[in-house]
Amino acid sequence: MGTAVIAIVAMQNPGGLSELAASTRVVAQVMTIVSIILTIGLLTAYLARIVWHFDAAAASLRDPVQGGLYGTIPGGILVIAATMAAVGPTWFAPTTVRTVITALDWVGVPTALAVSVAFAYLLFVHPSANTEAVNGSWFIPPVVNIVVPLVFLPSIPGSSPATARALLFLSYAFWGVGFALYVLILAMLFQRLVVHPLPHAALAPSLWIGLGPIGVGTVTLVKMATAGSALYGPVGPSIEVFVNLFATVLWGFGAWWLIAATILLVRYLRNGSLPFGIGWWAFTFPLGAYTTETIVLAESWDLSALRWLGAGLAVVLALF
Repeated sequence: MGTAVIAIVAMQNPGGLSELAASTRVVAQVMTIVSIILTIGLLTAYLARIVWHFDAAAASLRDPVQGGLYGTIPGGILVIAATMAAVGPTWFAPTTVRTVITALDWVGVPTALAVSVAFAYLLFVHPSANTEAVNGSWFIPPVVNIVVPLVFLPSIPGSSPATARALLFLSYAFWGVGFALYVLILAMLFQRLVVHPLPHAALAPSLWIGLGPIGVGTVTLVKMATAGSALYGPVGPSIEVFVNLFATVLWGFGAWWLIAATILLVRYLRNGSLPFGIGWWAFTFPLGAYTTETIVLAESWDLSALRWLGAGLAVVLALF
């Protein structure tokens, strides 16, 4: 997820400089290949662990800290599908791209829903899931549901009207699942940060995961409004304006969250070391999602300052 999002960001040509368009396209293609190789390797390892060490894998899913990370399995598959939608047309014919995306959808979409339900159920019934255990990794199962529209929407052009309506309906439904869960967990995490001591240093990066649902949620909203414009009839332009305004509201909260998470990160660094671990993933995909959101809104509002901010965030993402 963290590698593929670089391909998606690069394909947008952050900064909008025509001189860099060819270079960013090459970067997008290279990172797409790398992310596909990583997906195959890591998915094989995940499946091998589930088959040969089922008890350990189940224990990880029940763990309130590690369990949410299982969302990266369908998340990785869906982000690869979204990457194919963005970068695939530079290699393959549109029909081939749609076939690949559809195949990935059949695996990633039901798994995304299943993981989010299973993880929530285990939190409901597991005695160790207390308020102090809330952490940013809980955002991962919701965010993978928000990613689903990004892999449904490319199939709308060329589909029959009935199929197009069904895909758009499912896109909004999955967005609702993911974003409603995000809001619920966000309230729990905010309370946890206020009434309990800060999480230990290993969990500090997880606070950045809050950028993921904001970034992906905004991009999917904008794309759903655009994809559905032909189905909305005369109210289509009004819906697109409203969505653009609401997306900007979410972007503003994302900026606040990014500043707060950065300040807390500096505090952790000043008080001691920040141990390297799997949690550092939070510096990649969530930031990439917010970077993509910034670039999309820069085009919607036609603001050069926002374009350069998106380019700056893309540089930080690449460094991470």
